[in-house]
Amino acid sequence: MPIAKAGSKKEETRERILRAAARAIRKHGYEGVGVADVMKEAGLTHGGFYAHFESRDALLAAAADHAGAESIENLTRAIAAAKPGQELMALIDTYLSDRHVVAPEQGCAIAAAGTEVPRQQAEVRRAASRRIKDLIGLIERQFPEWGRSAAHDKAMGIAATLVGALVLARAVDDAQLSNRIRKAARELIRPAAAG
Repeated sequence: MPIAKAGSKKEETRERILRAAARAIRKHGYEGVGVADVMKEAGLTHGGFYAHFESRDALLAAAADHAGAESIENLTRAIAAAKPGQELMALIDTYLSDRHVVAPEQGCAIAAAGTEVPRQQAEVRRAASRRIKDLIGLIERQFPEWGRSAAHDKAMGIAATLVGALVLARAVDDAQLSNRIRKAARELIRPAAAG
């Protein structure tokens, strides 16, 4: 078997593990992620774990990065599909969608498990921080007419509003209240989206 194929098979296996771990973080939080469960979800044996990761913390850091990348890709697709001038609202509507509320295991890891990040090891915190910065940067790029500092400040406020609204919308046991929280966040952000 050629070396390139062996490497690609190993990368495919690592990718399966990362997808399973990223889902587990978003569904159960960092503390709820067990190596054995992740490997089982990936269709692998627990014994093969150390061929891909040095430790559980290394897995958590890579999975946090992977989950963040998936979220950014999803939001980037929403922006690309939007009508000109509606890119930011497309991002906001995607982030605050019904689908995102009911399927945390497929969405933003910060909204799903962000409160646990401060208690994680430094490498996990670095990965989460990098992806938070990516979200802010994606929003910031929707304000090309603003100066960098003003656009960055506005983007941080919008990102905080989106994450907070999603956390609250998921936390309440009242569907109407969940909808009203997300609507209020959209209305708060809409003037910023208009320029």
